[in-house]
Formats: sequence, structure tokens, C-alpha cells
Amino acid sequence: MVVVCRNEDVSVMRFGIVEPSLGVVYTRTGRRFFNDGALEREFLVRVQQAASTSGLWDELGTDWLCLDCELMPWSAKAQELLSSQYAPVGTAGAHVLTAAKQVLAEAQSRTEGLHELVARTNDRLESILKYREAYRHYCWPVASIQDLKLAPFHLLASEGAVHTDKQHTWHMELLGRLCSADSALLLATPFRVVDLNDPASCEDATTWWTGMTATGNEGMVVKPLDFISKGRRGFAQPAIKCRGPEYLRIIYGPEYLLPENLERLRSRGVGAKRSLV
Repeated sequence: MVVVCRNEDVSVMRFGIVEPSLGVVYTRTGRRFFNDGALEREFLVRVQQAASTSGLWDELGTDWLCLDCELMPWSAKAQELLSSQYAPVGTAGAHVLTAAKQVLAEAQSRTEGLHELVARTNDRLESILKYREAYRHYCWPVASIQDLKLAPFHLLASEGAVHTDKQHTWHMELLGRLCSADSALLLATPFRVVDLNDPASCEDATTWWTGMTATGNEGMVVKPLDFISKGRRGFAQPAIKCRGPEYLRIIYGPEYLLPENLERLRSRGVGAKRSLV
């Protein structure tokens, strides 16, 4: 979450000292994202200037904006997770399975009955290589603000307004204008409006999703048109994330698509998780 101000009107605690600020950047768990105060300020100045260039301050009649967004890369904040979890699994797996593939190739020339083991080892090696490629899409070195990307997708609030009464298209179009004011830092989120009663519209959305995920993108989030939607059974689930198969390797592990693992995942009970929505 990013809170950015038109002027330095927000007081924040930094290193035990209360000082004026242009805003603050929080993680989803409520912690400060930046440990470097100078980098945070430079980042907020850029977002502030984009809001000025796009005319949002005057259009919304506000001196501050609260944005729901994603700040990339992961490695800007989760370097320890990358170095202690993802990278070791990928590196160790690639070394072990590459060596196993070479040994099996030599053994197969003089020993019968290894075809199934060779095929399985090849599948496992391909899986671990795809796993490494998947998480690398979201990790790159961060030496300066030029290495950061912010993708806003909701304007949660501004002065005197909580924008849950606006349709999602309003949020995406408004924030698209914000992003166009500084495309080096701000990344506009592509979106589609789908008519669920139109098979061609649904097919177009499916093709779009398939194309995105085939090139390494995470996937898409499906939402009702209204920010808060209520049907005959009460409030509708606000969103559901439809991730692509390669991104899911990061979540479920390199070999999750192997038949025995996929079958185990399909048999999970997800009722408790769904109830938390």
C-alpha cells in the first residue's frame, strides 16, 4: 500500500524521530517497505509528481491518495526469502538432476530396464529448470529507484472519499492515467471487461490469459464489475486470482505438475481457505 501526499503534511516516525513526510509505503502486513529513507522519499516524489502531471489532485479534490498496488521486484524486500528458499532449491535440484541424467545416459547403454527412470529424471530436471525461470521473472538486482516498478490497481481512498462505490473500470482507467505520467516507474495493469453471457467475450478473455501466462506473467484477477457486489446469496467473493501453470511452480513446488503430485493437490479440502474470503 502506498500513501502519497501533495505536500509534506504527514508526520511519520523514522529512526525514533517524528518528521514530516510525503507519505509512506507499507507491506501487506503493515510494515514499512523501505528501510532506506532517502530511497523511499525519492520513490514518493516520483508518485507525487505523476499525480500532479495527470491532474489527479485537482480532479479528486484531494491532497493525498491511498493506493493498493504491487511493488516489484520481490527481491527488493524478500531477498532473504529468495536466497534461503527459492534459489537453494533451484540450484541444488538442477545440479543433482543434471548429474543423475548424465549417469543414467551412460548406464542405459549397458543396462536394460532404465527407460522409465530416465524419462522420469528428464521430467524432473525440466520441472526444476522451469521453476528457476518462473521465480526469476520477479527478481532482479535493485541498485536505485530505476530498478523498481509499481503497479497500482485500486485507488482505495482520497480526501473525503473511500472509492468502493466506483466500478473497477473507473479505478483501472484513472490509475492508467497516473501510470502514463511516469511509465519508467509506474506500470499500468492491463485489463478486459468480459460479458459472461457472450461466449465470444469469454473466449477472448481465455485467449488473453493463455497468452499472458505463456510468456511468464503471473495470471489475472477476476472481479465483479462493481467494487462491492451483492447477489441473491449475499456478498459476492470480491476477487479470485487465476494464476498460470508456471507461476504455480513457485507456490506448490517445481514438480507439482507431475501426475502423482497434481492428483494430491486436486484432492485437497479448500473449504476453510475459501471461507476466509
